[in-house]
Amino acid sequence: MSSIVLVLIIVVEAAALATASGLWLHQRRRAATLERKLSAAESTWASGGRATVKAVLETAALVRAKGIGGAIRSSIEELAGWAQVEQPDLRRLAARDGTVTIFFSDIEDSTALNERLGDKAWLRVLDGHDRIVRRKVNEHAGHIIKSQGDGFMIAFALPAEAMRCAIGIQTALANGDRRLRGTPIRVRIGIHAGVAVHREGDLFGRNVALAARVAAFAEGGQILVTPEVSAAVDDSTEFSFTDAGTVELKGLTGDYRIQTLRWQADPAAH
Repeated sequence: MSSIVLVLIIVVEAAALATASGLWLHQRRRAATLERKLSAAESTWASGGRATVKAVLETAALVRAKGIGGAIRSSIEELAGWAQVEQPDLRRLAARDGTVTIFFSDIEDSTALNERLGDKAWLRVLDGHDRIVRRKVNEHAGHIIKSQGDGFMIAFALPAEAMRCAIGIQTALANGDRRLRGTPIRVRIGIHAGVAVHREGDLFGRNVALAARVAAFAEGGQILVTPEVSAAVDDSTEFSFTDAGTVELKGLTGDYRIQTLRWQADPAAH
């Protein structure tokens, strides 16, 4: 029996228990039984996928915190939704050779913009920016690893999809979202591909740091990529690159060659 089905069965039992009337002692006995089932489920699924464990533990915690009746008042739909929430396995997102394409972005001069606009207007700008990024990531089969402030860390299986996403973001920003018409923003993007360490829905390792440093080296409106990314589309006429030279990246030893991915509104493309 799948973990999702089992947790839903437990939830249904809770619903039946909560809706029973006039059987207080019976409810107490059933509640004890339900508690044992939840504890057993936690123990069993602790050796399974972390996303499933998260769903089960949240359901159990809700039942314990609010009581059976309170948990049900939070709605069966909500509990069922928790049971269905599963973070993608990042190992499955990797390409056949085990590499993952890592994409970092942030808004250029975001602190100064926040200071100039004030918090309320800045939040509207962030909302417009975030909507564009998330929409383009969904369109190109990416997975947002984390978002903090005005920046994103995103993973893709294929460098081509990461670059299409980057071009889509820059083009959408250049065309002007209604939330951004009064405050145009410039986003810098860096993309690198390599093997990364997967842990608890996050990516770690030298290649992640390299991708972040490439993004930090970019200017607003630029998409910088490493040779590992551009080499993946050598046979394609869809993408065009210009050499950005060899640079030192903060915290990393050695020199690194980077390239600019050209897009229509990019000044470097003309």
